Amino acid sequence: MIVDSHCHLDRLDFDKLDLNLDQVLEQARQKQVEHFLCVSVTLQQFPDMLAKIAHYPDVSASCGVHPLDQKDALDKELLLKLAVDPKVVAIGETGLDYFYSADTKQVQLDSFVGHIEVARELNKPLIVHTRDARQDTLSLLKSHKADEVGGVLHCFTEDWQMAKAAIDLGFYISISGIATFKNAVELRDVVKQIPLDRLLIETDSPYLSPVPHRGKTNQPAYVQDVAYFIADLKGLSYQQLASATTANFYNLFQLAARS
Repeated sequence: MIVDSHCHLDRLDFDKLDLNLDQVLEQARQKQVEHFLCVSVTLQQFPDMLAKIAHYPDVSASCGVHPLDQKDALDKELLLKLAVDPKVVAIGETGLDYFYSADTKQVQLDSFVGHIEVARELNKPLIVHTRDARQDTLSLLKSHKADEVGGVLHCFTEDWQMAKAAIDLGFYISISGIATFKNAVELRDVVKQIPLDRLLIETDSPYLSPVPHRGKTNQPAYVQDVAYFIADLKGLSYQQLASATTANFYNLFQLAARS
């Protein structure tokens, strides 16, 4: 069995898929996906997201604000209030993105610190988005003691030096379908070096469909394609990769209920 450690079920275009949420999840289960982590990107949309997944025992939630959605100061009290929900197993996604939004750098930095503080207060791990912000991301994780709760650098596209530094802090590295893209040569070299006990897999659906589904709306079932690709890349059997990444998921997100 495998896990989709990062997806946005509330952002799927069900009309385009010609499916409803029940059918999307069932298709994934038929591909051996046993659990789904539905990741929040804004606090305003979080209650609606939570309502959509509330009755699925194999779907967990995170709570946080994506750095590209952080236009104003983080409402830390609201984050704390929402994130205590028992369905919430992680804080985020949070982090820094200077590639798309360098002009909001200070807001992002302050928000990231606030998320780390909430994670430590609630003892829930962090889901971190980072792009073109390697030094600041690692610096804040270290200085604000994020290692006390751990977490994951999701949809990782940075270099091995950053991956190694995060792993040394006790973080996991999650790989999406980007690794299957033709131009992702450097990322594939990084994936080969990630220790198996620090690796997670994800779709980040509805974005970033892996080969052979490029051009289609991504969905959790496609995490199996990611798993097969990474297993082959690392010279492992599919079962070895599946067993390790699934164990890693539950080791990190200890509040996620295993079926």
